[in-house]
Amino acid sequence: MLDNVDLSVELEKESYREKARELMWELHLLQQRCWQEKLGVIVVLEGWAAAGKGKAVKKMTKYMDPRGFRVHPTLPPTPEEQKYPFLWRFWQKLPPQGRIDVFYHSWYTHVLEDRLFGRVKPQQVPLYMRDINAFERQLADGGYVIIKFWLHLSEKELKKRLKRYEKDELESWRVRKEDWQQLKNYDKYKQLAEEMLVYTSTGVAPWTVVEANCQRWARVKILTQMVARIKAALAEKQISLELEKEHIPACHQEQLSPTEPDFLAQVDLNVSLPREEYKRRLKEYQVKLRRLQKEIFERNIGVVMVFEGWDAAGKGGTIKRVTDILDPRSYEVHAFAAPTLEEKQYHYLWRFWRSLTPLGKIAIFDRSWYGRVLVERVEGFATESEWRRAYREINEFEAQLATCNYLVLKFWLHISPEEQLKRFQERQNDPYKQYKLTEEDWRNREKWNLYYVAVNQALAQTSTALAPWHIVSANSKYYARIQVLETTIGAIKRKLEE
Repeated sequence: MLDNVDLSVELEKESYREKARELMWELHLLQQRCWQEKLGVIVVLEGWAAAGKGKAVKKMTKYMDPRGFRVHPTLPPTPEEQKYPFLWRFWQKLPPQGRIDVFYHSWYTHVLEDRLFGRVKPQQVPLYMRDINAFERQLADGGYVIIKFWLHLSEKELKKRLKRYEKDELESWRVRKEDWQQLKNYDKYKQLAEEMLVYTSTGVAPWTVVEANCQRWARVKILTQMVARIKAALAEKQISLELEKEHIPACHQEQLSPTEPDFLAQVDLNVSLPREEYKRRLKEYQVKLRRLQKEIFERNIGVVMVFEGWDAAGKGGTIKRVTDILDPRSYEVHAFAAPTLEEKQYHYLWRFWRSLTPLGKIAIFDRSWYGRVLVERVEGFATESEWRRAYREINEFEAQLATCNYLVLKFWLHISPEEQLKRFQERQNDPYKQYKLTEEDWRNREKWNLYYVAVNQALAQTSTALAPWHIVSANSKYYARIQVLETTIGAIKRKLEE
């Protein structure tokens, strides 16, 4: 691919000035439309050192309103950032819908420069490529337009520019030793770039190779492509909105089809545990878990515990018993309700990536990303296409955690409708527990059959080898708490033995 790029193309100064001015003004107008129509734009600038990325950014943003864009120069990850999956730090920097953000270098550093200098093992590269493609597809499906540029230089031009910049007082500080290594390993780096372009140029996020030997040509090509892609994305968004208005909501499925597994029906809700045995085992397991917490920290293993279940199934009480004697410095509990107005401006996974704890700690999620395929599905807050593709997005998210040394434990606390009603009535009659019962809980109960189908389908679609579901019989709170602790201890032990 790169060998066939014609680097001899040029643009005369006068033509350049006229075209650049016209395109910059058009970009300014498009920025306003992006804000009005809540279209998020992500621009990725990659390429050789001294290829003109910085000057291209200046042209992009010259006529833009500075309140509506941000430029993110990607530096080596900090020690803190290294404790998370490599994409974590980029999730933190995502623009809200309506803003245009430019990534000056990006997540591709991990499969380019880090690969060149041996910071990434060869066997890890396919996984990183997979994760990058999933990341970009999720963002595109979530309403972002992703525009990626590779600025290509000849070896001769690269050498010429590095020498010129090194002699320039105002530019010399930008020339790194890694830039000279690019020149020294020109053919190898080009091969790595070629592989990256082939494996990560997708329908939703294609690469544009920019002939950068002539900087005027490069800037105009970048501006032209940005204008074209944003215009197309705005047009597609308008069409989608019109189709949504005409869309007839699909009928809710109140029963599983005969071919679908009913995981919840297989749970024995009659099991229980005597109080004395519960107290004995609770103390024993809590001490074991406290000791394992120390090993988790020392071995730099992350633990993600997800608690889902019916209203009043006992999630809060179970989480309390899990954390009772743990060191609070090494665990965090995150309780999630409906997304805020700010959170709605981002991809739905954004708020969960932000709450992820670093390796060495335990993250406990009281409700989670499964809201997308449960409450948001049943209540109509997510379209059918949104919640159906969420199965794949959730599996990808959890796979990234698992391959980054996290243990993902998912619990569904299952109770019968009769037991739920009993607990609702107890809360209603107890002044100290009335705050736990809301009108929403009663409304959700009326949709039990809809949630029953949604839960079973979520279990079927997202119980994977890397992140299996554990269905907990929770009519007996004592039994449920012990089962969760026992399962957690066993899973952590197996992880430590890997």
